[in-house]
Amino acid sequence: MAGCQSLPQPTSSLEAQQAEITLREGDTIRVTFPGAPNLDTPAQPIRRDGKIAVTLAGEVNAAGLTPTELQNQLLAKVGDQLVRKEVTVTVVSATFSVYVDGSVQKPGKVSSDHPITILEAIMESGGFDYEKADMKKVTIMRHNIKDKSYTYYTLNLKVVLSGEQKDLFYLQPGDIVHVPQKFTWF
Repeated sequence: MAGCQSLPQPTSSLEAQQAEITLREGDTIRVTFPGAPNLDTPAQPIRRDGKIAVTLAGEVNAAGLTPTELQNQLLAKVGDQLVRKEVTVTVVSATFSVYVDGSVQKPGKVSSDHPITILEAIMESGGFDYEKADMKKVTIMRHNIKDKSYTYYTLNLKVVLSGEQKDLFYLQPGDIVHVPQKFTWF
């Protein structure tokens, strides 16, 4: 994306980001056993403690795992009891929040049940405060759960709004978007 001032480059491809989905509290998932449909669980939300209830496996940690990792964990727990060694985890719905602050009309939490771009999140926050916002230096702070660090991206949204840049930057759960104020001389 033009205007990025930090490395690594942000992932703008929605498909690439969806491939990295990590299950979170509040996501609704369904667990099915193709070889034993009587063991299928109805769609259920991941509880605040990060767990779900699965027939044969009992309480299982789901938060923090990808659907594939959860499938593998369930297969390891109950696979020896299955004739057909197959488990499928499907994400039925996922809501997540991002946070927008700085020079926008209504700073705060933005919740979404679908992938959301940085511009959509800013518009959900009432849009830019055009008298104060420095649209050339919008910062995204992304928390990396696995290594407990932050990655920062700086984007020039002015070129996106002018039509010069057409790439989209999709936000991830928990991202913090900061729209700084323009520097002005008095």
